[in-house]
Amino acid sequence: MFDVELLRTLLAVADTGSFTLAANRVHRTQSTVSQQIRKLEEAAGHRLLRRERAGGVILPTQEGEVLLGYARRIVDISREAETMMRAAEPLETIRLGVPEDFAGHRLTELLSGLARSFPRVRLDVTSGLNIELSRQLAARELDLAIVKRHPESGPCIARWPERLVWVAGRKVKEVAEPVPLAVFPSGCVYRGYAIEMLETAGRRWRIAYASQSLIGIQAAISSGLGISILSQGAILPGHRRLEPAEGFPEPPQSEIALLAKSGRLEVVVEDVASYLEHQMGTGILKGLMSVDGG
Repeated sequence: MFDVELLRTLLAVADTGSFTLAANRVHRTQSTVSQQIRKLEEAAGHRLLRRERAGGVILPTQEGEVLLGYARRIVDISREAETMMRAAEPLETIRLGVPEDFAGHRLTELLSGLARSFPRVRLDVTSGLNIELSRQLAARELDLAIVKRHPESGPCIARWPERLVWVAGRKVKEVAEPVPLAVFPSGCVYRGYAIEMLETAGRRWRIAYASQSLIGIQAAISSGLGISILSQGAILPGHRRLEPAEGFPEPPQSEIALLAKSGRLEVVVEDVASYLEHQMGTGILKGLMSVDGG
């Protein structure tokens, strides 16, 4: 590997044709320039410069010409990198929490847009259950979080209603008793609604499948392992909606809320929160939220 400083010296000698002039350009003594060239020649394994007899001008050898081509590119890139690093502002990290089932191409689109709008922001995304995201917000381990919760259950930056439906596998013609449930772990709004509705109706139920993964829940429903409450946007072709006539009335709505950590927010956190509120409100995630009335 060639030292960039030595390559700069080689360029100075080649451009000026003189060790003395090169020394002035790189702010070194003539003896130091000579030592640097010898060191570079040792590293290259070739003589790089020669003195023209007529006039005593220093010229590159054939091997020196080859190295000079690379040296100019290396020095230019090094100079560009130094300029960029000196001019660059420090990255600011925003810690965003999202529910595990809030992933997919719409969320990717949202975050890609955020990166374009805030190029100096580094986004650290954490996914998890709503109860855990709320705990992390309270502990100021997150700056912002998108959570699913009971409607108007606390202060927030913005909220959007989410329509929920009972879902079974397409091949399930009649739901067995006790009702087999495919649900998220305790603390999930969907799970709470499902159990509460069955209890209110006096129906027996059992947990047939539990997972933190939306994909896992969807697969369990498709296979007929259990039924569940999901948002309309999470229904797959292998699912069918259970109707009130089958004993499954429409569940209450939940809501998607944008929350911030407690205390005073940094300006960049406020800016990112405003961006998320605008993007979600304009419908970029409408299919995922399945909201009524926009």
